[in-house]
Amino acid sequence: MIITVQGEPLYVYTGGRVFDSSKPTMLFIHGVLNDHSVWGLQSRYFAHHGWNVLVPDLPGHNRSAGAPPDSVEAAARSVIALLDTMQIERIVLIGHSFGSLIALEAASRIPDRIDRLALLGTAYPMRVSEPLLEASVKAPEEAIRLVTRFSYSGLASPPSALGPGTWLPGLGRALMRRVLASNPNHNPFYAGFLACDRYEGADRAIARVHCPILFILGDADQMTPPKGAKALIDQARSAQVLRLPVGHQLMSEAPDQVLEGLRLFVK
Repeated sequence: MIITVQGEPLYVYTGGRVFDSSKPTMLFIHGVLNDHSVWGLQSRYFAHHGWNVLVPDLPGHNRSAGAPPDSVEAAARSVIALLDTMQIERIVLIGHSFGSLIALEAASRIPDRIDRLALLGTAYPMRVSEPLLEASVKAPEEAIRLVTRFSYSGLASPPSALGPGTWLPGLGRALMRRVLASNPNHNPFYAGFLACDRYEGADRAIARVHCPILFILGDADQMTPPKGAKALIDQARSAQVLRLPVGHQLMSEAPDQVLEGLRLFVK
């Protein structure tokens, strides 16, 4: 569905279901140069098992208009604005990579409205190398190739999100190209990377979050290695950790394990 948030059209995937205010709700947040589709299996499962699911394309990404968020804080404000627009008082927030920082920041601003928080492929600080930042502007195809190489632990992890044998790096690369091409007026690649690199509020944010937090981390993650999440795990009031033998794109490399982890966490 398309709804107006902060004066701009925002696309929100609902798993093929109509929003029902009598059901609990979870909101999934994607990472840099991704969109709602990275949560396909997980979001659709919950949509058909008693939950409302909201999976937005972040502003300036794919079907959502406007400029991409230039900071984690700006993206968190857009998430909260979506909840306010839809008059949702209680929520489970789930974020991946850049989306994990957004989910954490949003949760810290409305802690009494958050029932559960799940952070996948997270790290703090989430630094981005200067060459990669530069390439996201001057040589985006090369930057996409590098990110893809560091995001997957294998060519076709069995079973993948679309079934055994799916060429996951090719799928990821095609998605990033599509999202980049969807916004001719702005560069969501650079904006997202810069927002990750400059974010310095996670220590403050996690101190304000009092709900249970699930960390899902990939042992073969070269973008946000598991050790990068240690500081957040140590500071969380109630933390659970699920380690999987995959790379950064956990939802596509280990879709069933991620789904089961989330299902047990919110049960």
